[in-house]
Amino acid sequence: MENENTRVNLSVFQKSKKGNYYCGDSYFYKETEEAFLCALADGLGSGEMAMESSQAVMDVIEENPVLTIEALVKKCNEVLVGKRGVVLGILRIDFKTHTYSYSSIGNIGVITVEPDGKRNRNIPLAGYLSGYPRSLRVTRGNVQNGMVFLMFSDGVNDRRLSSKLTQTKNVRLITEQYKELYGQTRDDDTTLIAMEYN
Repeated sequence: MENENTRVNLSVFQKSKKGNYYCGDSYFYKETEEAFLCALADGLGSGEMAMESSQAVMDVIEENPVLTIEALVKKCNEVLVGKRGVVLGILRIDFKTHTYSYSSIGNIGVITVEPDGKRNRNIPLAGYLSGYPRSLRVTRGNVQNGMVFLMFSDGVNDRRLSSKLTQTKNVRLITEQYKELYGQTRDDDTTLIAMEYN
């Protein structure tokens, strides 16, 4: 799946765990005049109940796209009371201030690739959202034209997102190459979202 917006190009590769009809990973993205927002949630376990939890979180984010990451996580947590937990990653790019911010709870990975090729791998907070209050860490920085963001669930082995694979700025090429190389081995639900700011 691809999206060629005015400011952020996006491409997604997603596959459910081998043998499962339902994918426990859900994602949402939206671009407005002011900002770009992308979120990825992975429901604990797999199958329909995992999908139900991850989709509930995406519904909250879709209904509240202007909230800060901190406020979004709080609202997502509230909707999970009595449901299966989720791990969650949220990225926001602010076009007016030329900044980005992201947070990751549990095993949702985020890698930033700067225009000069320098890569930064986010270390997510351990644990998951399950309806109980929890601490949060938000990483912030300045966004540059040509910067690439990769967000992925634990079905993606981040060692496979090598600098060779990500040296292109073409997000469709990144997801297509990943699919060709590793799309067949799926021990878990797999989602890779590649985004380029321009």
